[in-house]
This record gives sequence, structure tokens and C-alpha cells, in this order.
Amino acid sequence: LLRLLEAQLQEQRREYEEVVEALKNQVDAVQEELEKQQQAFLQTLQLSPEALAEFVLKQEITRLTNENLDLKELLEKMEKNEKKLKKQLKICMKKVQDFEASQATILAERRQQEQNMQVAVQRKEKEFQGMLGYYKEDEPLLIRNLIT
Repeated sequence: LLRLLEAQLQEQRREYEEVVEALKNQVDAVQEELEKQQQAFLQTLQLSPEALAEFVLKQEITRLTNENLDLKELLEKMEKNEKKLKKQLKICMKKVQDFEASQATILAERRQQEQNMQVAVQRKEKEFQGMLGYYKEDEPLLIRNLIT
């Protein structure tokens, strides 16, 4: 149990050291970026008003260009998505039309079968007067057999 706890403690210490190292690297990167920004700021303070205005305009143009490129990329993605969705919609509409057509065909077939059954029933009722069919000359024999 003690060895297990020791191993867990060492593992946690290793993970902690990795996290601390990653955070140190992030701090170093942020410090470097801050130094660059401070140097750029100091340089802009030393510029004449015309050069400062030009520098600010260049920065704004760069920012707007990057934003424009991002928006173009987003537009292209959305256009691709729109095309994909339109294709899916066409496929779904075709399936719905096929389904409706098949349902209409099935309904028409059922109506036709019902009409055929009604016609068949009407014919049977017209053709037969009773449950038995017999010849007129066999009637006395049939009556005698029924009575016995």
C-alpha cells in the first residue's frame, strides 16, 4: 500500500512539474511578446506625427486585411455548406415525391381491388339464387334426400 501511494505521489509530482514547465514557457512567450510591443510603442513615440499617422494606418490596414481574409474563408465554408444542404434537400424532395407516388399507386390499386371485389360480389349475388345448384328434373330426389 505504501509503495502504491509512493508511486501515485511521484506520478502527481511529475504531472505537476510538467504543468509548471508549460506555464513557465507560456510566461516566457508572453514576456517576449510584451517586450516586442513595448519596443514598437517606444518607436512609435519617437516618430513624427506624419510617420505616426502612417504607422497607425498601416496597422489598421493590416488588421482589416486579416479580418477580410477570415471573413472570405468563412463565406467560402458557408457556401460549401449551402451547396451540400441544397443537394440533401433535393435528395429528400425526390424521396418524398417517390414516396407520395408509391402511396398514390398503392391507394389506386386498393380502390381498384375494392371495386373488383364489389363487382365480383354483385355478380355472384346475381348468378346464384340460393346455396345449392341443381337441375329442375332432380328436384323430387333432392327433396326426398333432404327429408330423410
